[in-house]
Amino acid sequence: MALTGLQIFKMLPKTNCGECGFPTCMAFAMKLAARQAELDKCPYVSDEARQNLSEASAPPIRKITIGVGDDAFIIGEETVMFRHEKTFVHPPGLGILLADTLDEKELAEQAKKVDSVAFERIEQILKPRVVAIKAASGDAQTFAAAVKKIGEVTKAALVLISEDPTIMKAALEVCGANKPLIYAANNDNFTEMAALAKEYATALAVKAEGLEALVDLSDKVTALGIKDLVLDAGSRNGNQHLQELTYIRRASLKAKNKSLGFPIITFPAEATDDPDAEMALAGLEIMRYAGIIILNDLDPARVLPLMVLLQNIYTDPQKPMQMSEGIYQIGDPKEDSPVLVTTNFSLTYFIVSGEIESSRVSSWLCVMDVEGLSVLTAWAAGKFIPEKIAQFIKKSDISTKVKHRHLVLPGYVAQISGELDEELPEWSISVGPREAGDLTHYLKEWSA
Repeated sequence: MALTGLQIFKMLPKTNCGECGFPTCMAFAMKLAARQAELDKCPYVSDEARQNLSEASAPPIRKITIGVGDDAFIIGEETVMFRHEKTFVHPPGLGILLADTLDEKELAEQAKKVDSVAFERIEQILKPRVVAIKAASGDAQTFAAAVKKIGEVTKAALVLISEDPTIMKAALEVCGANKPLIYAANNDNFTEMAALAKEYATALAVKAEGLEALVDLSDKVTALGIKDLVLDAGSRNGNQHLQELTYIRRASLKAKNKSLGFPIITFPAEATDDPDAEMALAGLEIMRYAGIIILNDLDPARVLPLMVLLQNIYTDPQKPMQMSEGIYQIGDPKEDSPVLVTTNFSLTYFIVSGEIESSRVSSWLCVMDVEGLSVLTAWAAGKFIPEKIAQFIKKSDISTKVKHRHLVLPGYVAQISGELDEELPEWSISVGPREAGDLTHYLKEWSA
């Protein structure tokens, strides 16, 4: 049973040192009870108390690692139903579903997409993480050969799909050291599958039709000593599917249901043959708590929107998404190209840089660190003001990149242009448009 805040408080050192990030030990205890803080934040907790509190402080959804090395990824450890309550922690891994009946060449080409379909956005590399290989042949040797071939072309995490323990054993002999996910244990094979998961120290997916059956199967498998589970309630589409995803999260967080306190795997690849419907379903599953999402294909045009959605949801709402401070080249700017300055709020950067690209006027975009705030917000907070803008421009190397000294200021802060003139006497300050949508016309008319 979970401990109350008062019970946890009695086991803390009661120093009120604040080093945990909370003003008092009581406040820290209440956060631990709500599973919104980690016990490791307290540097003075005793070993005995740490052991007693480990269950209370552990995230209600178990941490599961799939794969090894740089290509491993973590799912689980979530503590909230809604992003604004705190933050979501580990973004789901998107993957491709392949069959071992594909010829060797096509199998390799499809598997390589996990590495080749990658996008850089806001200084993060967004890419799929998983190859799910299904034993469609029903033959152990064929399945093992396909798994081996995939391992030769990518180091991405694997999901091995077969309900036959003999076939699964053959694949694990090839890749077990790479910690794949075994999919899946059911009521007929769970004893054998659990034995394989224990032998190879890897995670095991459990699949049942409906939540009651899933709870029962989860309990049976954990009773065999398997702690790293991934859940599949069996549904693939429709209201029931989304309801089950939501219920699993709610039961683990709110009702402290340990039988459902594990990440979820979903298969939009099995829900529909329509690529657009598959993408839409995957988007809903990103928003509704899936940990691994398996698709039929990794078409970049469909993967990119999912990755952007994933990135937007799995960021800390307390910390605005932001670009690094620096001089960004939009197009192929030369020494006589326009120089613009703006803030490092990611949305501001993408809108402004997008409009510059649309204008086809190559430019230098000076992005100033204001802790991820927009232009007006940063100005109101005293972070995007003449003195600081001048310091940024002087310490940057923009003066070595252009022969002119004309700086374009965002139109929303036109009122500071006079002061900025005084701070940067060697520069001529121009006021750009208030709306980014007007940049195309402005830049086409601009001259040094």
